[in-house]
Amino acid sequence: MNMHDSDRMGEVLSAHGWVPTDGPQNADLVVFNTCSVREKAEHKLHSELGKMGVLKAKHPELVIAVAGCVAQQEGQALLKRSELLDLVIGPDNIAELPRLVLEQRAGALPLSYTVFDDAAPRFLAAYPKAGEAPISAFVTTMKGCDERCSFCVVPYTRGSERYRQTGEIIAEARRWVEAGAKEIVLLGQTVDSFQDPALPPPASDDPDESQFPHLLREIVAQVPGLLRLRYTSPHPRHLTPSLIQAHAELVVLAAHVHMPVQSGSNRVLKRMIRRYTREEYLARVNALKAARSGLTLATDIIVGFPGETDEDFEDTLSLMRLANFTAVYAFKYSVRPLTPARKLADDVSDAVKAERLARVLDLCDELQAAHLQTLVGTTCHVILEGLSKSDKTRVSGRTERNEIVHIPAPEGDVYGMLAEVKIVAAYKRSMSGEWVGPAPVGATGPVRSYLRAGKALPVIAAGKHS
Repeated sequence: MNMHDSDRMGEVLSAHGWVPTDGPQNADLVVFNTCSVREKAEHKLHSELGKMGVLKAKHPELVIAVAGCVAQQEGQALLKRSELLDLVIGPDNIAELPRLVLEQRAGALPLSYTVFDDAAPRFLAAYPKAGEAPISAFVTTMKGCDERCSFCVVPYTRGSERYRQTGEIIAEARRWVEAGAKEIVLLGQTVDSFQDPALPPPASDDPDESQFPHLLREIVAQVPGLLRLRYTSPHPRHLTPSLIQAHAELVVLAAHVHMPVQSGSNRVLKRMIRRYTREEYLARVNALKAARSGLTLATDIIVGFPGETDEDFEDTLSLMRLANFTAVYAFKYSVRPLTPARKLADDVSDAVKAERLARVLDLCDELQAAHLQTLVGTTCHVILEGLSKSDKTRVSGRTERNEIVHIPAPEGDVYGMLAEVKIVAAYKRSMSGEWVGPAPVGATGPVRSYLRAGKALPVIAAGKHS
């Protein structure tokens, strides 16, 4: 989400005549876009701000701004903490950035502007030029979160859930693909909770049911040329039968899902206010893997949450094995302001947190390497993204399961091509393959079967704001 916000900031500034520089020493404006999910990110911000003193002394007109979640969280307190700062701006106020910067350059007093757009949500849309799109493009579907997990600051820095109009989402996805993108990644703090009155109602009366599966079907039906569709970050509560069915039927949906679990212990999950049990999580992801052959899972895990015992931690390791995660984003728990968990004793020592984190990452490496080894000798479809970073005679890309594959560079321009590749070797985190040829593109497999069955996909007209 922060990467997406940074892109939008660059676009609104460019539209008002600003141009990027090759470093802060040549800049008239420096913007730090921040995250506050973990304490370490905040420490990095204050370290970077401290380095700006020399530049500010040489160039007093330099405007220094802090944006993102730390800006929303701290507001005026940031200005009091750093005399170097001119502007603090929240995630919902990006459109105002050019105007506020001009006011600072004209001599305005330092300002904190962090207003949520709850009454009239705004989503900045991208208008990429032909040939300038990345292979994989972000499209935001919603912002905010209503979950209130006890460890998480996001509801307080991003606000309550607000959803974008389906027509706007489809129109932006179509613009990205027409400009050259091959993959769309849908973004949202709880992306699978999506709602829109313009879509058909949820598939059931289950309170966990959303209209996200309908949104996925709309995008697949109305964005021709899209090779792959992903989303992040979902909540396990909304992994309902209708979403699982969408994965079974829509071949454009990647065979890889990032599904945060946070802990494998029911006792810890309850203290985290995650609103599911270990057993419910495993039942849902196992149903998903049964519906889509070869699907792989990634997850988030927090180690050292208040009160986490050795037994709780062993439950997390056992869940990792049962779910067979091929990627894990793991972090040591840190106390965040405003969150309910701040009232709990942070009673797991940093040494124990570090040891548990290392064990999680080691197990993830083990699971990933074993999974990759099973793919040797198979063929897969890879979107070729560019030259390999370590060997310029090879190109690399990702499979539909999100595995990294390197192959000898074939002749011609293959950037963005969907290639059929035979896997010849597996390593710790990637694979080596051989070029077979261009993969067939089109409505194949489950998608064609769905359409032949006479189940018409509903068409939603783009709204006036698209």
